Amino acid sequence: MALDHDRTQRGIQSIEVGGQLLRALVHHGRPMALKDLAREADMTPAKAHPYMVSFGRLGLIEQDGASGHYRLGPLALQLGLIGLQQSDPVRIATPLIAALARSTGQTMALAVWGARGATIVHVAESPAPVHVSLRHGTVFSLAHTASGRLFGAYLEAATVRALLDEERSRDRLRKGAPQAEPGIPAARPLPSWKDFEAQLAEVRAHGMSRSESEVLPGVNAMAAPVFDHTGTLVLALTAIGSAGLFDARWDGPMARALRACADEVSQRLGAPPKTV
Repeated sequence: MALDHDRTQRGIQSIEVGGQLLRALVHHGRPMALKDLAREADMTPAKAHPYMVSFGRLGLIEQDGASGHYRLGPLALQLGLIGLQQSDPVRIATPLIAALARSTGQTMALAVWGARGATIVHVAESPAPVHVSLRHGTVFSLAHTASGRLFGAYLEAATVRALLDEERSRDRLRKGAPQAEPGIPAARPLPSWKDFEAQLAEVRAHGMSRSESEVLPGVNAMAAPVFDHTGTLVLALTAIGSAGLFDARWDGPMARALRACADEVSQRLGAPPKTV
């Protein structure tokens, strides 16, 4: 693995040791006294001080003249902003969902919010002989899919209500069209806004969405949110598979693995830490 390879590369130990002081500043998110920083980095203040002097000269930290506390400096802020600009949720998530598809045996998909709704932009097929087939560019129903409801739960209520009305209008047009092809199930009735609000509240309560034999009989799905540094939902990580092999419990192994994967992507995008 790449991580194991990185560990075998020759580095500069003093930089890695000093980096623990920067990690402490980032972790706490507030100015800190030298003694507190040193304690967090498991070193004495006397050992920590030279590192802070050098970091200050580089602009990675700066010291408050009144309190003497240290905070991140202008270079650290510039590095953070550039890192955020270069962050690509799909690029970051793609190798992670490929590994998740292999470990869970379920098909994984990435969906973004597009002009027509939650849209698949990448698929990692299940290694199992029988799997659910998905296509890039497919738009998920807002009301009838895990991915659609996930985005609905975190968008503005007025926007979601308008989108539900649009989907209802399209549903009426489909019902007035000629009979669908044999084998294609008829569309389920769309929920009222009151019922849909209750569904979205459930999504927010669990921090993810699920669908059980809803779109197709015998097919389950779960979707977990990825947030960016502003706390905005930018990506849905969706797992889809046969109901007989897909555990859709909120606290099941599939849900935990999906949450962990989504949280890792969010963290790499600079998302605010979750509050307990």
